[in-house]
Amino acid sequence: MWLRTACKLAFTLDGPTPFILMLRARSGAQQWVARESYTLTPSVPVVEFTDMYGNLCQRVVAPAGEFSIETSADVMTADEIDVAPGAPFDAVQHLPDAVLTFLLSSRYCESEQFTTMANEIVADVAPGYDQVAAISDWIRREVRFDPNTLYGQMTATEVNLRREGVCRDLAHLGIALCRSLCIPARMVVGYLHELVPMDQHAWFEAWVGGRWYTFDPTQDTARGGRVTLAYGHDAADVAIFNQFGPASPPVLMQVSVELLDAPA
Repeated sequence: MWLRTACKLAFTLDGPTPFILMLRARSGAQQWVARESYTLTPSVPVVEFTDMYGNLCQRVVAPAGEFSIETSADVMTADEIDVAPGAPFDAVQHLPDAVLTFLLSSRYCESEQFTTMANEIVADVAPGYDQVAAISDWIRREVRFDPNTLYGQMTATEVNLRREGVCRDLAHLGIALCRSLCIPARMVVGYLHELVPMDQHAWFEAWVGGRWYTFDPTQDTARGGRVTLAYGHDAADVAIFNQFGPASPPVLMQVSVELLDAPA
């Protein structure tokens, strides 16, 4: 399917403010970006770089006063995510070098705390894809997805205790549970067509059967219509913007995903 994604962020800043932005989708095996626009108002110099995860990042220093960022992209992506019941577990010694880092505990995914719990969830389930599917299904049943949760960013341990959270929180728990079983898992942030309420969305991917597969505990079907902006260990790596200096939350954030009738 062809999707048109858009995001607008607006700030009122007390002084010059450095930003690192992560708002450009990158073409790859799962998506093709045919058109994009990226507008800063007022216009300021931008330096783009690629971070350690391959994400496209932009450095700017926004001036004092009103500052806005508007992005739009036409992207071809899959109607449904790939599923692979029975895909095998990949032994750690056979994992690609670039995948090994996603076995490690991280700031929001304290995987060392979840070994017993993860083994209970996947008891009698074949190692590999089926274990991750069992984890995602368990989170969907046991942890309430609430887009309006006001707890702030929670670690996987906190999510497990509260048993509710936003999409990012459910992904953190899924990642921690997978890593505790020696299954590499990473955070993904982007867009999801027909998400309600519409916003930036987060899910996770797990490495089984020699590749990454998508899992989303907030959805009850293998929904496609996803456009990825960023990958990382957890939410600390995939913020769509980081600002430095006195905190100035956005005064406006608008996100939209539109299904196109024809190719871009």
